[in-house]
Amino acid sequence: MKLRPLGKLLSPAFLAVAFLAGGARAGGQTAYQSTADFAKYAMKLRESAILHMEPQVIIPTTSRMLGVSGKYPWKTQIVTTVFWIGEPAGGNNPVHNFSSSWDLNWEASYGGYDNPNPAARHNFIPVNFVPKQNPFYIALPYNDVTHSTTKPEARVVIPWFRDLVDRGQWAEGQSVCRNRWIAIRNNAGKICYAQWCDCGPFRTDHWQYVFGNEKPRPNLNGGAGLDVSPAVRDYLELSSTDATDWKFVEANEVPNGPWALYGDNNTLAQASHHNPESFVSNAPIHRAPASAPPTPATAPPTESPTIILRQQQ
Repeated sequence: MKLRPLGKLLSPAFLAVAFLAGGARAGGQTAYQSTADFAKYAMKLRESAILHMEPQVIIPTTSRMLGVSGKYPWKTQIVTTVFWIGEPAGGNNPVHNFSSSWDLNWEASYGGYDNPNPAARHNFIPVNFVPKQNPFYIALPYNDVTHSTTKPEARVVIPWFRDLVDRGQWAEGQSVCRNRWIAIRNNAGKICYAQWCDCGPFRTDHWQYVFGNEKPRPNLNGGAGLDVSPAVRDYLELSSTDATDWKFVEANEVPNGPWALYGDNNTLAQASHHNPESFVSNAPIHRAPASAPPTPATAPPTESPTIILRQQQ
């Protein structure tokens, strides 16, 4: 708790008590019937003053306690940085991206190194291979699973958790955040869609920001609260460090676009491949090259020791 000068902390209540006490002495009487009544009123004044000065800490008991208006509101002006699959550790990136928080073999599952160099990319993918997963991916600083166990707060703070349980689509230790869709908006108002495929930047425990109303906490990248892939960077024309808005969206709210073409983890791509006629979109239709081979689903990662700043499932 931050210390404050005594005068600032007590002044509203103290002045009220002094005023009332002085009034009682001057007038010889008061509206209060007893000293006890007067003391109760003075205490209420003091409590009111403190409530206006001290932050209120809320421990969630239901998802409504988070105070989020609307189903999935925009989080605005979030410092956004670029990361990529296969990125080595170094500089302000203390953990390599050969693995993700949910896939120990992320680079292999993706199909190779997601080269961020614009000269080595075409149509939002690397020029030397077709990705086996969605090239439009992001990281947020929360993981709902640690050591194959669902975190206690996940059941309360994740808005869609209860719905998945009710539909029988959840099991203990299984992430309900992995591959979730989000919308990202640049400062010009252009919107891109991507899937949540890793945890960061820097931390995996900040549910108060990801699902609540807090801002990202300070870190080495200027308080970054969102990592985006080279494909997202290129579509939104972002710099290596930028500011964007983002929010969660349901899969059926995602329009067609370059984010709907590739990936065995991509709900839109899979739906399009299995039943092209049922794939409805509000955007122009893009088709993946015929050479893009179908790939089997990636096996879930096995448990491994926790790495600093990244928790494995």
